[in-house]
Amino acid sequence: MEFQRPLWDGQPFPDLVHGLPEIDVPVAGVTGWLLQGKDRQLVFLDIEAGVAVPPHRHGEQWGLVIRGEMDLTVGGVTRRIGPGDWYHIPDQVEHGAVFLTRVQAMDYFADRDRYKPKR
Repeated sequence: MEFQRPLWDGQPFPDLVHGLPEIDVPVAGVTGWLLQGKDRQLVFLDIEAGVAVPPHRHGEQWGLVIRGEMDLTVGGVTRRIGPGDWYHIPDQVEHGAVFLTRVQAMDYFADRDRYKPKR
């Protein structure tokens, strides 16, 4: 049996994810859905091509790119990240990204309140 990538009406994630609360993001072109844990967050992100997230800091973060490519700078070192690549951003290390294509990713945050649901 061959594995086939499902299509969800052109959406990057299935309804299972789209049913989660959408997050309030201060950067245009970024949409995300929040899975809130007791003291951690998992965020499913859909980011448009050309978006630049300026350098910033917060608690520890681990992420996995599902689709697309970005240039991620962590602590002054820039790497091209693509499908299947993961990244780790240590606590309070400055980082930012430029999204070369539309990107879908999952990011796990050590901060309980990194993102808030949209109201």
